[in-house]
Amino acid sequence: MAVDLTKYISSYKDFPKKGILFRDISPLIENPDAFREATNRLAAFAKKEHANLIAAPEARGFIVGSPVAYKLGIGFVPARKKGKLPTATVSASYGLEYGKSTLYMEKKAIKPGDRVVILDDLLATGGTYSATAKLVKQLKGNVVGAGFIIELSALKGRNKIGDVDTMSLIKY
Repeated sequence: MAVDLTKYISSYKDFPKKGILFRDISPLIENPDAFREATNRLAAFAKKEHANLIAAPEARGFIVGSPVAYKLGIGFVPARKKGKLPTATVSASYGLEYGKSTLYMEKKAIKPGDRVVILDDLLATGGTYSATAKLVKQLKGNVVGAGFIIELSALKGRNKIGDVDTMSLIKY
């Protein structure tokens, strides 16, 4: 029987700033049944896309992407914040629902033709996804899927994904 993942999402008004309704996956990842269910669903999606790598942005994307990569027996590529990677990198800047940032990926992380599914905890405006996809494409990888635990539909982040197969476990 499938677990109702919506029961494991907390909502906080005016966090991290006034006007934002923060959707928190902490209760989901704290519950072994809910976390396993979310991981299994995202892994089935990535397997269907024939991914040979999972890429995910810092920080909660790591929590979502790493267990999926492990379950599928494929590699995991982190998209990190500035100063966190020791070797040569590529970078991509993006806007968030409440600010701006830049992500970095090691140049050696993705090889031409790699089939990459990008996973994250939340799709809001699509900025974080877009930056991660730019990094994959700079390294000549193919983004073949995008998966999220939560999608905030009103913010239209899916519009930035384009024709890539996309999965959201929960939509608000």
